[in-house]
Amino acid sequence: MAEALGLAKSSTNRVRHHAERLELDTSHFRGKRKWSDQELRTAVAEEDSWAGVNRRLGLVDSYESRVKIKGHAIRLGLDVSHLSQRAYAPPSPKPLFREAPDPKRLRIAAEPIAVAWFTMHGMSVAVPSEPREYDVLVTFPDGIKRVQIKSTTSRASDGKWQVGIGRRPYSLDKSARKVPYDPDLLDYFLVINGMGDIYLLPVGALAGRTGIVLDSYPEYKVGSTASLFAPSP
Repeated sequence: MAEALGLAKSSTNRVRHHAERLELDTSHFRGKRKWSDQELRTAVAEEDSWAGVNRRLGLVDSYESRVKIKGHAIRLGLDVSHLSQRAYAPPSPKPLFREAPDPKRLRIAAEPIAVAWFTMHGMSVAVPSEPREYDVLVTFPDGIKRVQIKSTTSRASDGKWQVGIGRRPYSLDKSARKVPYDPDLLDYFLVINGMGDIYLLPVGALAGRTGIVLDSYPEYKVGSTASLFAPSP
């Protein structure tokens, strides 16, 4: 088609885009294949085995050929239930995400979100192999920093986010009162609130505290992952 329009062969993607925009039928196109989409549709509908489909399309029947043909048929949304033990449906991820994001899961998700955020900003991240005061080691432009990751879904009566930044002493007593982190053992707190806002707070700004009102530190807000908290469309 590109050659017929006087275009270079490298214009194939542009031509395909315009054909799709105009809703033109290109199922008879073969490209580098020996068969077209329409020929595959006919073969799948009229044959009773993948071997038969391969023969119908003039292909040598092999495992590799069956996998290729099967994948193409599934992408076209063809009914292959009479050819396979497994029934395939056109791919649609939406049913997987009917349940809205649950802020209660933020405590578990906070560390992976933080690792992804640092990584996307070009900072290498390492996770310690045993418990430490920090959750991750991050290579900042000025060296490796120790970062403790916190999250909060708790708001005060005025709507401001509250977050605990203390720790319990190393003991089996989970009811032990929390104490501040030793500022010599940390460099930053990364905090994610229930709206997906990300704060990166230097330990020097919070030293000696076990809890803060996050909204009091707007200068340390560095990003947001709000889309993770939005319901699927």
